[in-house]
Amino acid sequence: MTQEREQIRSSIQTLCERFDDNYWLDKDNKHEFPHDFHAAMAEGGWLGITMPEKYGGAGLGVTEAALMVQTVANSAGAISACSTFHINLFGPHPVVVYGTEEQKERILPPLIAGKDKVAFGVTEPDAGLDTTRITTRAVKDGNRYIVNGQKVWTTTAQHANKILLLTRTTPRDEVKKRTDGLTLFYTDLDRQYIDVHAIDKLGRNAVDSNMTFYHDLPVPEEDRIGEEGDGFRLLLDSLNPERVLVAAECVGVGRRALAKAVNYAGERRVFDRYIGQNQGIQHPLAASWMALEAADLMVWHAASLYDRKQPCGAQANTAKFLAADAAFESCDRAVRTHGGFGYAKEYHVERYLREIMLPRIAPVSREMIMSYVAERVLGLPKSY
Repeated sequence: MTQEREQIRSSIQTLCERFDDNYWLDKDNKHEFPHDFHAAMAEGGWLGITMPEKYGGAGLGVTEAALMVQTVANSAGAISACSTFHINLFGPHPVVVYGTEEQKERILPPLIAGKDKVAFGVTEPDAGLDTTRITTRAVKDGNRYIVNGQKVWTTTAQHANKILLLTRTTPRDEVKKRTDGLTLFYTDLDRQYIDVHAIDKLGRNAVDSNMTFYHDLPVPEEDRIGEEGDGFRLLLDSLNPERVLVAAECVGVGRRALAKAVNYAGERRVFDRYIGQNQGIQHPLAASWMALEAADLMVWHAASLYDRKQPCGAQANTAKFLAADAAFESCDRAVRTHGGFGYAKEYHVERYLREIMLPRIAPVSREMIMSYVAERVLGLPKSY
């Protein structure tokens, strides 16, 4: 924890304290995007923490970004607060690495300033985690492409004006490798050609998730990132930092839920004794503390490897796996420690439990991570 990192944590804590549990419960109940929180993050310069200084960013590493999101997740906003800006930290990475100078100057400054909001259009209803099976098609038409298809779980599409969109430019049955023929665009989310339908979901209701339908969307050639057909490779560069950041967020939420449970256990009296005296309460909470601490160590290990440009796929995936599981257990135990009151929204722990379900599923499932480790680390035969 360097002086610079301590300053990041302290500044973020101070900012988040302006938005308490009641603020986030209200946004969750109303399914209302927290524009003022997003604006505060932009005003503080936090939306560009990992982007080059040349374009208005801070030029810091994944370690500093993970510290930032963990601090935000440890606040009342939990996963919802992180989701308002999460894509800024990993989504534009293909633009930073593979974009032209013109693209960087055009795309990055308004994104860092919070003037642009970007959605992430990759997942499709019939493809899921098998990204090579996406069917949204971009067909070259002179100096532009015409896009048709659909995406699902497109976060913030209700409010975004930009979209990072993965398409097929060559059909899957016409390429040598199934990962070929995918092309990435950063373009306008033009509602004249895109229908956006919100998905009613379990949690994180302050930040929308959507089905998006593309009807002859015209995309200028200058909005293509990298070479045609090379989109899958471009996205791979952002996968490991994304897993590290999600893991850091999980630890933050898990610790907040644990703190709520510990506080309640120390105040709640049943049968003339504090329930925190009972080992049936103590032991699960102690186990959650240990699990969160262990997961946290893997977060910083993976982040350090990434920032030193060393292989970190196994560590990043493991951090996400351990942190999501530990945080889920912590949130579940926080609800059960509160007993009947844990079921009441005014105690907020039920909201944390609903929100922590998401990182157990996305951006990659527990089962896919176990297969990755079994095959890439242990050398077992490929299972799918």
